Amino acid sequence: MAPKYTLKYFHIRGLGEPLRFLFAYGGIDYEDVRFTFEEWPALKSSMPYGKVPVIETDGEDLHQTLAMARYFARQLKLTGDDDWEAMLCDISIDTVTDLRLQIVAYNFEADEDAKEKKKEVLVNETIPFYLEKLDDDVKKNNGHFVLGKLTWADLVNVAILDMLQDMMQMSFTENHTNLKGIMDKVMAIPQIKEWVEKRPKTSF
Repeated sequence: MAPKYTLKYFHIRGLGEPLRFLFAYGGIDYEDVRFTFEEWPALKSSMPYGKVPVIETDGEDLHQTLAMARYFARQLKLTGDDDWEAMLCDISIDTVTDLRLQIVAYNFEADEDAKEKKKEVLVNETIPFYLEKLDDDVKKNNGHFVLGKLTWADLVNVAILDMLQDMMQMSFTENHTNLKGIMDKVMAIPQIKEWVEKRPKTSF
């Protein structure tokens, strides 16, 4: 019998969405448990290291998004054909993670003056730099982030970039046709398309 999975996360896409994309792609059945930021303080102490997303299975709570995503990607044969290809996938995902951390730090900055300074750097320097590099990566890899074929880097990166551009309220693909191509390609995968059409509507 297949394991039963419960994904516990905020009522946003955020870091939960890469896992939801992988579940959708692989047809993996799971329960999507969501809670609000207001409910979080009462739940935090029950989560490993006080963080989410968490996947509960067989009475055990697992954490660390990319470690869990990598596990499911291996099950779905999406990590490449050998250790070298697996590393290239990791590099691409870690690169997008670098961008994500900077945008999230800006978004949750409480000091308005500091937030405005972070936004200026992000919009004028950081985001354009990353988008140009990522666009080049997709161009060099035959319309994918790595290896010229579908990998978990495509699913994870598209889930994150789609969320980040909504968080920043700006398009990441308007001037980056290769990036637009891979985002459209992933969103058109039947299982992903079905998930995106039915998922709860959230800001990011």
